[in-house]
Amino acid sequence: MKSKFTEQILKYCFCYRIANVSKSAGVLKNLYKVLVLLFPILIFGQGGNKKEINQQVQTWVSLNTLTKFSDHWGVVVDAHIRENGFFESNNFYFLRGGLSYLPNANVSMTGGYAHMWMAPTKEGWSAYADENRMYEQIQLNTKIGKVGVVQRLRNEQRWHSIMIDDRRSDRTRFTNRVRYLASFTIPVFNDKKWPSLVVSDELLIQFGKDIVYNTFDQNRFFIGIRQNITPKLSYDFGYMNVYQQKINGYQYDMNHTIRLFFYLNTKIKHSALSIPVHHAGDE
Repeated sequence: MKSKFTEQILKYCFCYRIANVSKSAGVLKNLYKVLVLLFPILIFGQGGNKKEINQQVQTWVSLNTLTKFSDHWGVVVDAHIRENGFFESNNFYFLRGGLSYLPNANVSMTGGYAHMWMAPTKEGWSAYADENRMYEQIQLNTKIGKVGVVQRLRNEQRWHSIMIDDRRSDRTRFTNRVRYLASFTIPVFNDKKWPSLVVSDELLIQFGKDIVYNTFDQNRFFIGIRQNITPKLSYDFGYMNVYQQKINGYQYDMNHTIRLFFYLNTKIKHSALSIPVHHAGDE
């Protein structure tokens, strides 16, 4: 049943012909309605043990870049670091690269590779766990009045290294994760030099033979400000709540996160089409 559901999600995910791009907005809107209905089931319908929630504070900083080298093509490179507390100890390092196809200023389709170095959580361990990841995504930028709206649908194939006695083993755990992001940029001031309010939410669900109790992976809610530093460089800063379910199904992390993301959008070819206003980051 899960595999059939996954196949339907993936069919929505990418339309490689431009003729299908116009349908993308409708697909994302319909998917949003489906995920809203599934959200309570995914959270409350799994696991039989008493829920345990671990409250923690983290800091997350990243640089997210998009460089256009032709009218419709660009390269994406992101770098992330997430720390426990206020840069007290490392949680993970993350690098991602990809190739983007941009048929117009409102739509982008990207695919690529990413790697994560996850810090150990067991006391006394020092070795980092590796995660190799392939991903595909489609992003739609629209407006509702003056409010900028970003919708992103991303599919990830992830290979997690399994750690044994503080060492990487030759075993991996495979998961297939689907993510839907909706982000709203709300102007507060008439002067565009001043910050705008940003509110976003992203739901992440996953599948695989090792996924038994936590089809719901996590939810990320963000509220903060967004401001342009230069015409090419901007940032958002604020509070992110990351609510993540562990693999056993009854333990959760509630991460209260200080988030600072930078966005750099550039063009190598001067005649290239306008770059989308927002390039959504997130590991």
